[in-house]
Amino acid sequence: MVDRIGIRREDMYQWERRVPLIPQHLRELTDEAGLSFRIESSDQRAFSDDEYRAAGLEVVGRLDDCPIVIGLKEIPLGALEPDKVYLFFSHTIKGQTENMPMLRRCLELRCTIIDYERIVDDEGRRLIFFGNYAGLAGMIDTLWALGRRLAWEGIPNPLEGIRQASTYADLAEAKAAIVEVGERIASEGLPAEISPLVIGIAGYGNVSRGAQEILDLLPTKEIRPADLLNGSERPRGPSRALVLKVVFREEDTVLPLVDGKAFDLREYCDHPERYRAAFERYLPKLHALVNCIYWAPRYPRLVTVEAIRDLYAAGRPALRMIGDISCDIEGAIGITVKGTEPDDPIYVYDPESGTVRSGVEGNGPVVMAVEILPSELPREASSYFSAILKGFVPAIAAADYAATFDELSLPATLKRAVIAHRGELTPDYRDIEKHLIAAGTA
Repeated sequence: MVDRIGIRREDMYQWERRVPLIPQHLRELTDEAGLSFRIESSDQRAFSDDEYRAAGLEVVGRLDDCPIVIGLKEIPLGALEPDKVYLFFSHTIKGQTENMPMLRRCLELRCTIIDYERIVDDEGRRLIFFGNYAGLAGMIDTLWALGRRLAWEGIPNPLEGIRQASTYADLAEAKAAIVEVGERIASEGLPAEISPLVIGIAGYGNVSRGAQEILDLLPTKEIRPADLLNGSERPRGPSRALVLKVVFREEDTVLPLVDGKAFDLREYCDHPERYRAAFERYLPKLHALVNCIYWAPRYPRLVTVEAIRDLYAAGRPALRMIGDISCDIEGAIGITVKGTEPDDPIYVYDPESGTVRSGVEGNGPVVMAVEILPSELPREASSYFSAILKGFVPAIAAADYAATFDELSLPATLKRAVIAHRGELTPDYRDIEKHLIAAGTA
């Protein structure tokens, strides 16, 4: 068993304030599992050095003597050390070009990488994630940005009472503010120009559930995607006191290439080439779209550059805002051309020139593409994540990493997440080698 585990400070992003394990859970692991932890000092964390010290934990300047290092985000090349076991979100399994140098350096140093994203059950479902907090923060930021955009257009609106998620003391304060806005909508209504306000949410997993939790604090009514197409989306009676919520599933976003063929989810997952994109038919009906789906290049995009160009060519459409919580650059949302950070979270995409401009002013939709959304709710997000991760730590500490990968004794859920071991890509991830080569790092 490893007797020293390091908790590294986050130093890739100025705004990253989350921690993988909070003081309380580290104290419990120390007492219950006999583990020893060293905390790399940081003045950036949502949980301070003094909070870790108060829990009886050692705070140090470096983690040189810790064979296992637990972090969250990508690790700078200069911080990597030989023969260590790193547990973090590597963001390499899709062959992300920007992280290939980091992966190559890990291999050169004979490191082992355990990637949170690949800690999954037998059905491939992720077991440890921040997804719901990305959804919570992402919807708060989307409503905030939409309110600002409408105000810039000269449309005063109750959403102006919402602030960016990172400016609230905690989630409870943010929710209270949104409830207050909802009460204003219920009593005063929304401006006629945007009534009823239609907000679409693509996806129905953890991220979507977090986004819906926030949106449902407003006076919402859920309608079906089909209602947008057949013209029955406008509710009977007063509509200015309502926000219409539309949740899109896979069958709403694509159509089979064979006319008249029914949608089959299993077939679509296995053979997306048998389907064509069909989401853009909804765009003229939406005021805002919140993207919460996992996307890979083999699947059709939700929104293409061409669709936004055509939509805006005829004048200002209903669509003002895209909250791209998933934030795959030029992925499901083609106009997500860059990721943003909380200090500069939104930009307007100009459909004519393809250029972007920070803020809400200009021709084209506002895009919110913050890459580290859960960091805007750092204490709650960290506590949630830590409570899950805590259960995996004893097994991680007990493994003998000097063993070959075949002999590495880890539970299946963790062994599936070992993308590199002792400087070699593991069998399930050897395909990443082609991305290393393409990036010029192999």
